[in-house]
Order: sequence, then structure tokens, then C-alpha cells
Amino acid sequence: MSRIAVACALAGGLAFLPWAVMPAAAAPDPADMAFEHIRHDPDRLAVVLRAMPKGADLHNHLAGAIYAESLLDWAARDGLCVAPGQGRVLSGPCAPAPAPGQVPAGDLAARPDDRARMIDALSMRDFVPTADDRSGHDHFFATFARFMPVEATHGGDMLAEAVTHAAGDHVLYLELMVSPQLLPVARLGLKYPLHDEGFAAADQAMAPALPALVAAARQEVDAMEGRMRDVLRCGTAQARPGCGVAVRYLYQTVRTMPPAMVFPQLDFGYALVKADPRFVGVNIVAPEDDAVAMRDYSLHMRMFGWLARRDPQVKLSLHAGELAPGLVPPEGLRGHIREAVEVAGARRIGHGVDIEHEDDPDGLMAEMARRRVMVEINLTSNDVILGVAGAAHPFTAYRAAGVPVALSTDDEGVSRIDLTREYERAATTYALEYGALRDLSRAGLEYAFVPGDSLWRSTAPYRMVAACAAVPAGPAPARGACHDLLARSDKARLQWELERRLHDFEIGLIGEGGRGAATGRQEGNG
Repeated sequence: MSRIAVACALAGGLAFLPWAVMPAAAAPDPADMAFEHIRHDPDRLAVVLRAMPKGADLHNHLAGAIYAESLLDWAARDGLCVAPGQGRVLSGPCAPAPAPGQVPAGDLAARPDDRARMIDALSMRDFVPTADDRSGHDHFFATFARFMPVEATHGGDMLAEAVTHAAGDHVLYLELMVSPQLLPVARLGLKYPLHDEGFAAADQAMAPALPALVAAARQEVDAMEGRMRDVLRCGTAQARPGCGVAVRYLYQTVRTMPPAMVFPQLDFGYALVKADPRFVGVNIVAPEDDAVAMRDYSLHMRMFGWLARRDPQVKLSLHAGELAPGLVPPEGLRGHIREAVEVAGARRIGHGVDIEHEDDPDGLMAEMARRRVMVEINLTSNDVILGVAGAAHPFTAYRAAGVPVALSTDDEGVSRIDLTREYERAATTYALEYGALRDLSRAGLEYAFVPGDSLWRSTAPYRMVAACAAVPAGPAPARGACHDLLARSDKARLQWELERRLHDFEIGLIGEGGRGAATGRQEGNG
């Protein structure tokens, strides 16, 4: 039986596996047993899963992480106009007498219908297809241009909101996709054009221009983080919980530009990762089904492959397989994930939705499992953009094949979700036990690009390294081999903190059959 067939069986609640290969029965997990008491109570399930510690959100675009209400509040503060009929925030200061169809953003509080239209236009809230707005896919991607004027000057406020939401979800670590200095970098391609696939020549020509752009990007991120700290009062007695969320960045490049403008972005992303430890990897974004993105996909993967051979220490998490039948011709579904893994050298795949339409999907998943290439699963995003959900989603197929997976939000503000909602969706759609949800939480940190050795010597099942295996859950040890590991590894310290919080959470879950975790005081990220 193929892995996909096994996945379908599991998705239907069946276990068509030969008894000869079934593992020996293990003692019931008390946390699993307690979780069963609340699984079918939606209200209780939501509260318990919100309190559950979650390791990381690894697929999160800062530009799409912000709720429309915040964007409209900032537009009002900045004196901008909105055009409710177009669902758009307008650039530049609002005139004393706005043009027809324009409204000062500050007036929206007194115009609830216009405010509601704006929120719907800037997000997926209450989306209903119309003749002019025909699909969730098109509506989703159109939102970014509609709110771009207000985001341009609010990077720090956006970061403050993102970490605040993460803290409310009990998330320890965020990898946010951001693009400082994107346009100046892309314009290097106009001055130093790429000829055929002369990557080395283009890299050499651009090299003198990169240090100044790297410095400017670092200053941009410094300012963003400084504003975030001011908003959240970090470092003071009034510090908000978001201050305690660890944040690193992926430099996101845009795949819908001409090749001569894409390569400078990739080259710059590698330079930024090497220069600034806050940047831990590179990604490539924009609709994968775009005509330019489809035409140049293999070329982009070869660009990444050339850079990876030059700088193998720079890690890649690549959007690949965010496609579905009908969105592109059948041949467009056959090789994107494989090329991201085998040509570009991606350590993680974002979305990976069309895996079953790739050539030899079982072989590809076996290869991903062997290489430990993790898939960032975005259940709500894949539903609202691609219409892929439930048994049609490859989440279960990946798990059956042994491919590492973790849940993430993608664009939580545009989708009107948070990471807790993704855990709820996974738990209810796929009937996951608590132990499976706990492993998803652990996987977020295990496959994060945060530096350092792991706390785990194995992940299927999770087993701690010998140095820490016998140390009781709690504060980090003050001495010994486990202390030494935690002292030298950012990753292991975050993992240890997650285990401490999971331990405390499970005590409450077990103690009152789930009610303890829902009503007991949970420690935040502050």
C-alpha cells in the first residue's frame, strides 16, 4: 500500500496497517486521556488549546499578520483617506475636502457601514465571490496592495502586534518574513543585468553595492524593533507579554519580477543573513501561480542552488506547491516541491499543498522524510486561497510518510485567525490526540532556524539528549552537562522552556480532566 493510500485510510479514521508492523501497545498517556474529555466540546477545546504552549510559528508574513482594524486605526492617526467603494487605503495626507468616494480614515468610527466594507476588503472576513471579486485566491492577494500605504510607516507597530498575538497564543518563537530595502535591492538588476545564467558575473558586479544596502536594512530593522519595544514598554516594569517572544527573520524575496531583479534580491538576502544574526534564512514569495512565477520557477531554483553551493550555511524555507488542480495546467503541478528540495536545497517547504500531483509523490515524500525537510502547514490559508481542506489536504499524507510538519499561520491578519485556531482546526479535522498536538508544537522549534544544537536526540518519538534526559522539568539546571548545552544553544534553551511550560500545562490538564488547563492561571511569555 502506498503512503498516500495509508494517509487516506488514516484520514478516514481507519488503520489499515498489518498487525505485524503495529508497534507494541504503550501505556496510555494521561494527558491524551484528559484531552479526550474535552475534544468534542468546542468551547472547552478552544480555551484549552489557547492555553497550550506552542513552540513556534515559522511561516508568518509580517505584512499579512496585521488585522484590518489596526491598519484603519493607523491610517486615521496618519491623517490618510480611504476609498470604501474600492476597499483601499489611499497614499498621502487626506485633503480637507476629500474627493467623491473618499473618506478620512478618522471618520470611519462614525460610519460603521464604510468601516465594515473596509475591513472586508482588507481581509478575508465574510468573503463572498462577486462578478468583480471572483475567488478567495484573488481577494486574498489583492488585499496587500490595498493596505500597503499605511504599512509603509508602521513596521514597529506591526511587529508589536505580531508578538502580542503570539504571546496570547503562548508561542515562544516567531520567524517573520520581512523585506527591508526590497526595491533598492531589486533595482540593482537594472544597473547590473543578469545575462543568461551568469550568476557569478552578476554577483561579482553587484558585490560593491551590497554592504551599504545591508547597513540600511539593518538600520531599518533596528528602528522597527525600537518602535516595538517602545509600544510594548519592553525593559520596564510595565512590559507587555509580547516582549518575551523570541523573534528572528527570513528575508523574503519576490518571485514575480524579471529574473534580473530577482537574482539581486536572493544575493542580497544571503549577504544579510551572513551579516545580521537576526536574519536566519531566505524565502521567496508572491503567488506561485503568477505567469512570471510559473515561467521562471526552475530558473529561480537554479539561482538558489548556485547560492547554496557558494554559501551552504544559509538556510532556505521556500514557498513551493502552493497550487491546486485547475489553478494552473497539470504540468505546473508536477515538480515545484521536488525542485525546491533537490535543486535549491530547501530545509523547509512552505505549504506543499500539491504534493500528490507531483511526479512520484511517494518517492518525493520518502526523500523529504530522509532529509528531514519539514513542511510548514497552513490549513486555513490553503482553504481560503486554494479551496483545499479536510481529507483533500496532504497534512495526513505527510505525517503518514514520516515527513516532519508543523502548524503555522501564513497571514493571520488577512485570514482573521491565530495559531490557536490552526491547532483547533487540526485537532478537529484530523482527530489528533494531545500527544500529536504536542509533537507539532515541538516540531516548530526543532525545525526553526534558530542557531544551536537541539535538545532532542530523536524526534520519532521525541527523546532528549542524554545530557538532559534525567533532569527534572523546571528551571534550567545551574550546572552539569545539560546546563552547558543550554548555555551554548539558543535552540536548546527555547526547547527547554517549551518543555517546562508543557509540563506545567499538562499537570493542569490531567489534574482536572482538562478543566485545570482551561481555568488555571497560565504563565505568559513575559
